[in-house]
Amino acid sequence: MRFIPFTTLLFGSWLALPAVAADAQDWLQRLAEAERSQSYQGTFVYERNGSFSTHSVWHRVEEGGAVRERLLQLDGPAQEVVRVDGRAQCVSGTLADQVVDSQAWPARELDAKQLVEWYDLRVIGDSRVAGRAAVVLALVPRDQHRYGVELHLDRETGLPLKSLLLNDKGQLLERFQFTQLDISAVPENELLQPSSACQPVRAAEAKASVAENWRSDWLPPGFNLSTVTERRSPASEASVACLVYDDGLARFSVFLEPLHGASVEDARSQLGPTVAVSRRLSTNDGDVMVTVVGEIPLGTAERVALSMRTAEVPAAP
Repeated sequence: MRFIPFTTLLFGSWLALPAVAADAQDWLQRLAEAERSQSYQGTFVYERNGSFSTHSVWHRVEEGGAVRERLLQLDGPAQEVVRVDGRAQCVSGTLADQVVDSQAWPARELDAKQLVEWYDLRVIGDSRVAGRAAVVLALVPRDQHRYGVELHLDRETGLPLKSLLLNDKGQLLERFQFTQLDISAVPENELLQPSSACQPVRAAEAKASVAENWRSDWLPPGFNLSTVTERRSPASEASVACLVYDDGLARFSVFLEPLHGASVEDARSQLGPTVAVSRRLSTNDGDVMVTVVGEIPLGTAERVALSMRTAEVPAAP
């Protein structure tokens, strides 16, 4: 059993500190309010597998409550994302061939009441990030199917200044960290406009039949289907369905691509926190490649991939 060592060893330094769950829930509420009401612009670094990149982000809350944000990578491959009310409008670089359903900055509105069932929420101390005083929150998973998160929230506004994703041994998988943050001025309109390289997102809401025709015989506890989209495969003209599942914090996607006789091998890989598991599944309409992609443990992704079924296959007892 992995569960016993997981719960006793996970984030040992965190377990030695007193849990202040009520305060943690209050801070998560402040974070949600800040994301809806606070405009800002700044620069942050992203780290994964020892590799760093630098990004600018502009986040503007407009009249009527609409939120517009733009992310621009400043080094390495050109990457850009423009989002309105949490929906990607256009992307550039390698993101252009992907279904984009993630924040420019990783933290988003978090429902403490939903998360407390799957994470132990704690205030664990204070820090200073980008010259600003911060309070540190730990979100410790209650099982082995999700990663832990450490959030450093700005004491003045509640905005996330740093986010660390940690595995069950406390090892760093991913870091987002502001190096500069300006909350004094609303980003100007021209800073939020996409460049000519930013291409419209090609994902669209899928037909209801996609969700009706597919199911998983097993999902990690707390994960529910949140979004179903459809897009064209970058390798063919086939339509690829994407089912997105989340627990209010962690998220993974299941891509369903008809193979039309193509020879494709099962595969599994991991880059930092992101895993990808692919397996061929035979259906009455031909073989389909099922691919699970997300920031969840590899074993969890494999189990989800193995559990995907079409409606024609009876549910497992």
